[in-house]
Amino acid sequence: MAATGISKFAMSETIDYYEALGVTRESDGETIKKAYRSLALKYHPDRNPGDKEAEERFKELSVAYGVLSDPEKRSVYDKYGHDGLNGMGDGGGFGHFESVFQGFGDIFRDFFGGGGGQGSRQAPRRGQDLAYELDIEFAEAFGGAEKEISIPKEENCSNCNGTGSLSGRRETCPQCRGQGQVFQGHGFIRMASTCPRCMGQGTVASEPCPDCRGQGRIKKRRDVSVKIPAGVDTGHRLRYQGRGDQGRQGAPAGDLYVEISVKPHDLFSRERNHVLLEKKIDMTLAALGGELEVPTVSGGTRKVEVPPGSQNGKFLRLEGLGFPSPTDPTRKRGDLIVALNVAVPKDLTERQKELLREFAELEEVKRGESLFSGIRRKVGQKLKNVTGRR
Repeated sequence: MAATGISKFAMSETIDYYEALGVTRESDGETIKKAYRSLALKYHPDRNPGDKEAEERFKELSVAYGVLSDPEKRSVYDKYGHDGLNGMGDGGGFGHFESVFQGFGDIFRDFFGGGGGQGSRQAPRRGQDLAYELDIEFAEAFGGAEKEISIPKEENCSNCNGTGSLSGRRETCPQCRGQGQVFQGHGFIRMASTCPRCMGQGTVASEPCPDCRGQGRIKKRRDVSVKIPAGVDTGHRLRYQGRGDQGRQGAPAGDLYVEISVKPHDLFSRERNHVLLEKKIDMTLAALGGELEVPTVSGGTRKVEVPPGSQNGKFLRLEGLGFPSPTDPTRKRGDLIVALNVAVPKDLTERQKELLREFAELEEVKRGESLFSGIRRKVGQKLKNVTGRR
């Protein structure tokens, strides 16, 4: 019984090579190369282990690029399509796929770090970037702070000056034979990876340093002082240039990235650059109005006027007492926003109850007078209308 499953690669003669790479027929060679590089990195088998669909897509991309990157084959394909390529004895089959691997080493060096020989040895390399999560207090986020943190950093070994060898001499790595890479695979597909013996350097120490075990690198915990600008919030990422791992062979150090997490405050909360505060007040102050003293994040207190008849949940605003912008000092600061919480008194004395009853009676009289006044106005209006018609 014939097989019913046909792979995309087996159907490479039926696909449009421009469409496969996501380019147009007018695209130049550099555009085609960039498109192929991006897609090949995405679908490469090393990045998609066990994914047959990604593997077939990668093969399809390689066939398409092999044709479109060759001016002669591209010209034939543009004029005669797949039939023309078949006439050249290279219509996109396995022989053509193999030529892609052999003819475009520059792209695959980008994938795997080198194509072999002396050029694949590890060159001076910038140090790795480091990440650190830092918890800070609400007040520190408000006013800024300087913090001391301890981070593990990779540095050149001081005992051997980063060479890995006590004598300073190194010899060709016996595992990769100086290439800095080892190759695995079968057939015409060979995958390169960094040599585990020399870590990509192509050489090993003649007399391995005992401190770094011949690697030339050691991990040390270092105290680092970081300045936190005022106005940062949770999720804010700060970059400190040159505070990461030390570079190899004189290359610059990596950077340190500090991600901020702000602890909650007992009194205050934050909304954008505004500081929010809930403040309880007596119902007498809410009713009569008056001056209210409120705390601030920076310390101390400020006075704010409560309007007469203020209701529960009313907002009072103190301008300029909120957070500054951590990136733009000229930007206007946020405000301190006070939400009033009108408290109902408990455990009233008899005198207080008596006064409240009297107050309630007066309110009832007031409502009655207001109602009577409204009725009187309506009657008067009707009489006026009747008189006017006469």
